[in-house]
Amino acid sequence: MKNLIDLEKKINSELTTKINKTKIKHKQIYIEIDKEDLIDVLLFVKTNKDAKFRQLIDITVVDYPEELQRFKIVYLLLSHEFNQRMILSYFINEKEVISSITSIFPSANWMEREVFDMYGVNFKDHPDLRRILTDYGFEGHPLRKDFPLTGHIESRYSEEQKKVINEPVKLEQNYRNFDYESPWEGTKYIKEEIDNNDKKN
Repeated sequence: MKNLIDLEKKINSELTTKINKTKIKHKQIYIEIDKEDLIDVLLFVKTNKDAKFRQLIDITVVDYPEELQRFKIVYLLLSHEFNQRMILSYFINEKEVISSITSIFPSANWMEREVFDMYGVNFKDHPDLRRILTDYGFEGHPLRKDFPLTGHIESRYSEEQKKVINEPVKLEQNYRNFDYESPWEGTKYIKEEIDNNDKKN
């Protein structure tokens, strides 16, 4: 449909029991669903003649570590024919396994692998669910908000062993002298220099 308002009405009327909430914002339609309804909703918006959201742009996750339903799974879709964008989302807890959509959008393969690698979200019926961005043996999921900024393992080349080695991260704090005075007051050594110059004049 050429009009987002008409599209919103169509989706709400056709998928009444599968839609939790819809809204139009920033010239896009936002749809909130339950994870069990994902496949049905995606098939509808991809194949319906008034929607035709035939391109999956991305799959991403928002992490809310303090919430029981920790992850918000977000699908970004595009309809080339109507020049419209859709953002489809639902919440899951940390241990839930969700359906892969590779049978509907083959391009979801690497996107789901990235979500698995970065957040630890598992996909049921994915053809090759393994890490895609981090190295073999990597521990943790780096885009989770509780992942340490320094990571757990450091990789470096060892001159002695003539190979790349992995070892636990060691953070050494160098001892420094910090000047806590206001820059408008000047630092101690500058004050002393100015005072000495004033005495000479």
